[in-house]
Amino acid sequence: MVGGVPTYVLTDNEKTVTVEHVARIPVRNAELATIGRFYGTTVRTCVPADPASKGGSESTVRIAKRDLVPTLINLRESYQHFTELERACAEFSSEVNARVHRDTRQRPVDRLVAERARLHLLPEQPFTACFGETRRVGRDSTVSVGSVRYSVPHQFVEAKVWVRFHGDDLVVTGLRDGAAVEIARHRRSTPGNPVIRDEHYPPSARGERTPKATNPAEAEFLAIGPGAAAWLTEAAAVGAHRIRVKMADAVVLAKLHGSTAVDRALGTAAVAGRFGEGDLLAILTHHSDTDAGERTHPGEAHSLQPGTATWSRFGLTDHPDNNGRHPR
Repeated sequence: MVGGVPTYVLTDNEKTVTVEHVARIPVRNAELATIGRFYGTTVRTCVPADPASKGGSESTVRIAKRDLVPTLINLRESYQHFTELERACAEFSSEVNARVHRDTRQRPVDRLVAERARLHLLPEQPFTACFGETRRVGRDSTVSVGSVRYSVPHQFVEAKVWVRFHGDDLVVTGLRDGAAVEIARHRRSTPGNPVIRDEHYPPSARGERTPKATNPAEAEFLAIGPGAAAWLTEAAAVGAHRIRVKMADAVVLAKLHGSTAVDRALGTAAVAGRFGEGDLLAILTHHSDTDAGERTHPGEAHSLQPGTATWSRFGLTDHPDNNGRHPR
């Protein structure tokens, strides 16, 4: 966030930093020390009852309680999930960092520009411990975390990834083109309730098929464009009649009007579910008229009401009366 690594990092004596004190000397968490060496920084902890170090560390806690944690003083509402707290922290940081500081008479964001020149450069890749625990992606394109299966993109099958919980979310990190990137994010689930996303699997694994020509006629039709493939997929799904005949008609229309126009009409037909006889030509004609600037405007006498003529015989029968006449 600040664009570099400081020489020292000051924090309190939480167990993730200091595992114990021996003769009042803090014993560092070994993993944290490794992280510090990786980034080229030294983790320092505050000294009890020392205003210069302890006071600075506790001020951060006091600010968080006063400005971020819901209390009767600040009248903040409770957070529904961890993401809301993160958003509140970001908004608060933007507010105070853009405000002129009382002592320096400068805004922290302006001071950071000058101080960034004194920071150490960030490594090209972050320390993998920050990504969480390692997992091997199974052949079913999932990882197991807390006895729950979570899906990841199928391109990472058999690859090593990192998983960690961030608030209520499970974050999965993987290597893509040599860089560590977030490849999946899921809401935390419980055993017996796997979290699977369809987009993490190829179309064939989801039961979907991509049209693939098996003869010259099919190849000629699919060569019209993606609209042709969409039309065939949707028409087959609804059981449209005479599909092959309509495909041949589309090929003929493509030779007369061009593949671009017919492909557009096929795509429109697929979206609208128009697979009847003459539907493709009607859509193609409509597109042509619309592109030419022609518009159809119904007159004032036009109505969508089909009329009441069919109701004139409601309740009557076609049997002749006693005189042999049919009722009107």
